[in-house]
Amino acid sequence: MNSHHTSRTPVMSALKTTLIGALLVAVGPISMSLYTPAMPDIVLAFGTTEAMVKMTLTLYFAGFAFTQLICGPLSDGIGRRPVTIAFMGIYLLACIIAVFAPTIEVLLGARFLQGVGASVGVAISRAMVRDSFSGDRSLRIMNLMGMLLAVAPAIAPTVGGLTLAISHWRTLFVIMMIMGGAAVWVAVFYQRETITPDFSRLKPLALLGSYRTLLTNPHFMLISLVIAGSVGAIYTMATVLPFILMDVVGLSPIAFGVGMVLQTGMYILGAVAVQALLRRVSGHKLAPVGLIFIGVACILLLGFLGFSQASFLNVMGPIGLYAFGVAFVMPAMLTASMEPFPHIAGAASAMTGFMQMGAGLLGSALVALFADPVLALMVVIPSMATVAIAAWLCWNRLSPTDLRSS
Repeated sequence: MNSHHTSRTPVMSALKTTLIGALLVAVGPISMSLYTPAMPDIVLAFGTTEAMVKMTLTLYFAGFAFTQLICGPLSDGIGRRPVTIAFMGIYLLACIIAVFAPTIEVLLGARFLQGVGASVGVAISRAMVRDSFSGDRSLRIMNLMGMLLAVAPAIAPTVGGLTLAISHWRTLFVIMMIMGGAAVWVAVFYQRETITPDFSRLKPLALLGSYRTLLTNPHFMLISLVIAGSVGAIYTMATVLPFILMDVVGLSPIAFGVGMVLQTGMYILGAVAVQALLRRVSGHKLAPVGLIFIGVACILLLGFLGFSQASFLNVMGPIGLYAFGVAFVMPAMLTASMEPFPHIAGAASAMTGFMQMGAGLLGSALVALFADPVLALMVVIPSMATVAIAAWLCWNRLSPTDLRSS
């Protein structure tokens, strides 16, 4: 038996794995969305441009996406727990730098480091689930983790908007600092190691071999494209919605924060529906249902914005439906992406996360090219959804041989 394939008796219960995993994953999206209501204030505070402030999101995406490729296989080699502690420590340091940043350039550097540190959450949490659980049990944990995770980034803009009403925008980075400290505390005192470290995995040729295995496996790559297209669009929305809802529609920062609850509420509703349906049907049968919702959402978005002025409902209605569909897609696709790769679960989780965040980075870069944020939303989001749907259709046609680890 491979040293990375743990015994059937998990070292942490399903509930503990879910809660710790949700906390680690939540650090990333919260850090992305908590301060979005303050972006116009940051432009004024530093006397800089809107484009420079948007770069705080882009650099965060870059640090988050690329560092996963390091921390994932690193955790396969030296263990999940020490890697979590180290990278969450980097995140905590970056939060402190952001709180006291004297210039926009320092803030940009801090945001990049925040992304580097927060990247460990996605790679480690999913790998921890794969280390200890499989099949429908893994799928249920992924779904529960998604439900807990969904609450955090949705509440984050609301908390950000309300905080701005009573305090300075730097307070938002103080909140992130507290969250980082909590993550380090949990990793040190509550997280348990779920693999037997294998230092041979740290050899350059072994690292390259792990990624070569993944990148040349049609099953893994197509599923990762499904995840990248669907979830990457959610991350892309986070970069453009503040400017549509506040600058075009005219919402206040507080109203924007409260309004974003619609997106997350729909995701939670979808996750609750998935949890109920899993008792009757296989999770893999739910993924195409989610993609149908995503496709319909894009059609509605194009129809509403193509023939009428942008308003809260004709923007957030389709986006809420999109989020509802993502809840059906994610658990099954995440579980399926790692199932054939127990010995390199960290690398598999990292590569999936890299493609997911990389799609968000690409999407946010593309929307920045448009002078009109509404047009950007209409072009980029349906394009990403089309990639996800096409990838699933191709994956569904694979032969059984292609579904196995190469």
